[in-house]
Amino acid sequence: MTVTTAVPNVAEAVETVASHLHPVASFDLADHPIPSGREEVWRFTPLRRLNGLLDGAPSAAHLNWSANAPAGVIRSELDTAAAIALNLPAPVDRPSALAVAQAGGAVLYDVAANAELDEPLVIEVSGDDPKATVYGQVIFRIGANASATIVLRHTGSVRYLSSVSLLVGDGAHLNFVGLQDWAADTVHLGHIGMRIGRDARVRTVAASLGGDVVRLVETAEYDGPGGELEQFGLYFVDAGQHIEHRMFVDHNQPSTRSKVDYRGALQGKDAHSVWVGDVLIRKIAEGINTYESNKNLVLTDGCRADSVPNLEIETGQIEGAGHSSTTGRFDDEQLFYLRSRGIPEDEARRLVVHGFFVDIIRRIGVADVEERLLAAVEKELELVVGNPDSVTP
Repeated sequence: MTVTTAVPNVAEAVETVASHLHPVASFDLADHPIPSGREEVWRFTPLRRLNGLLDGAPSAAHLNWSANAPAGVIRSELDTAAAIALNLPAPVDRPSALAVAQAGGAVLYDVAANAELDEPLVIEVSGDDPKATVYGQVIFRIGANASATIVLRHTGSVRYLSSVSLLVGDGAHLNFVGLQDWAADTVHLGHIGMRIGRDARVRTVAASLGGDVVRLVETAEYDGPGGELEQFGLYFVDAGQHIEHRMFVDHNQPSTRSKVDYRGALQGKDAHSVWVGDVLIRKIAEGINTYESNKNLVLTDGCRADSVPNLEIETGQIEGAGHSSTTGRFDDEQLFYLRSRGIPEDEARRLVVHGFFVDIIRRIGVADVEERLLAAVEKELELVVGNPDSVTP
């Protein structure tokens, strides 16, 4: 007698899950109409301040690019059809769909299979015209069992719609750092889409310290069991700024893991931060483990921090799932402890904020970037420390 054991087809078992928290991804611009602001995924964003940016008018403007050339990295350019054919994560909103449709192609950075970069790939992107609209599409493809650190830094003034794809092969390790160090008049709407291979490990660090309106969406999905994702982020929001981070982790494979830890500080009138986290655990995703956390430190009056963690669970056969969110002022006990040891109040406040961020910054793993971020945090603190009740733009 012959016994046949059926092997479940994971790919066929993963079905499209409709949710107001994460619209169905699509490269078709018609699937992403101009938002009215009543949609759940747009209700926090100040659409009036985008000044028609989502209309999608063609533009020939470009950003200034510079990059080092570590051994093992190949740069090439693809037309739009060839880029989509790489099986990229599809756009999840109108800005990212416009970025793909209007960019006129994509820049592809390839890290060969089994390569281990001796130094980080550092890309500097800058704008010099706050009225110019730029569309950009960048793809990073990490070969199987390769190891790489990538730093993507944004500076200057521009209106920028971007699509960034991270394709991480089986067994590969990627450390990706995205820095939004824009000038105060910049608008940046972007999507970072990740596809994580079997037993691959990915760590991302996002830092948003500048810009007028910054809205970044990070999505992740798995190409096989055993993938691990860590997402860390920090943001410092000044008077009048709107900084929004939206996360979506799709556990569409069994025995996968994810951890999200974002921290923000706000100071000044009408400073507004938004963090929305969403983790979907599908029926097929047995044995997964996930946790998401957001912490906000309000330094002055007149700020607003919206923090919305979500879990969507379709199976109970998991190791663990949880989330947390906190928003508050300085810890009086910490300040009292420091002052009782002779530390002046201004310095005590600096130490508390540095301690709040340092756990995130130290995970970057690139000394130059870590020092730059610590200096940027110190510069932000100069606005408020010594005058904790008011901050002027």
